[in-house]
Amino acid sequence: MSQSPSFRTALSVNVNKVALLRNSRHLDIPSPLTAARLCLQAGAAGITIHPRPDQRHIRTQDAHDIAELMKQWPGREFNIEGNPFHNLMDLVRQLRPHQCTLVPDSQDQFTSDHGWSLPQDAQRLQPVIDELHALGVRVSLFMDPLPQAMAAARALGADRVELYTEGYARAWGRPEQAQVLQAYVQTASAALAAGLGVNAGHDLNRDNLGAFLRAVPGVQEVSIGHALIADALELGYAATVRAYLAVMDAAVDSP
Repeated sequence: MSQSPSFRTALSVNVNKVALLRNSRHLDIPSPLTAARLCLQAGAAGITIHPRPDQRHIRTQDAHDIAELMKQWPGREFNIEGNPFHNLMDLVRQLRPHQCTLVPDSQDQFTSDHGWSLPQDAQRLQPVIDELHALGVRVSLFMDPLPQAMAAARALGADRVELYTEGYARAWGRPEQAQVLQAYVQTASAALAAGLGVNAGHDLNRDNLGAFLRAVPGVQEVSIGHALIADALELGYAATVRAYLAVMDAAVDSP
C-alpha cells in the first residue's frame, strides 16, 4: 500500500547528536539551538529532543531554549521523547510540547532499542498518559512492529504510536527486507484501524526512508536524528533537510 498522493509525512529532526558532539568539549559549539533553527528554516516540520537523566547530550537548558525557539514557528511541532519514569515529566510539565513520545529506555541505555510491552506496561503508563492529556500534550508510544499491540495502545488512550524501525533498517538490502517490511505494513494498518496515528523512527536514512514510506500506510511523522546529523556534517543542515524532504516527496509522488 502506498501513500495517498495528497498525504505528506512530516519530518521531525532530532538534534540530540549535535548536543552529544558539543558535550565532548567544554565549549558551546556546535549548538543544538542553531541546528534546530537552521533545520526549521530549511523546511523541517518539527524538532525532537530526547533528554536523559545524566544529560549526556540534551541538557535542561537546551530543552528550554528550543521550546522558546518553537514559539517563533507556529505550526511546527516540538516533540519531547523519553522515559516518563526518569524525571521526564517535570520537563514536560514546564514546557508543554505539542507531542510527548514515551520510550521505555533505561537510564544508562546507549540508545533506544525496544518498545513498550502491552498489556504488561499498561497499568503504569495509564496515569502518565492521562496527565499528558490534561496538559494538552499529544501522546505517542514507542512500539515494536506488533500488530496485536495496537488496539491495546489505543485502549490506553495513546494518540499515536511511533514504530521502532531499527529492525527494518538492519534488514535493508538483505533477503529478509520484504518480510520485515511487511510487519510494519501490518502494524501500521492495525494502528490505523484502532484509531491511532502512526509515526516512525530509528535508523531511517536517505537510502531506506523512501521505500518505507511507499509501503507503510498513513505514516504521519518520521523522527530522524543520527543519520540526518551525520549527513549534515558533510552537506550542511539546510541541504540535508532538503534532501530528506525530496526523498519524502518522491515517496508521495510514486504510483
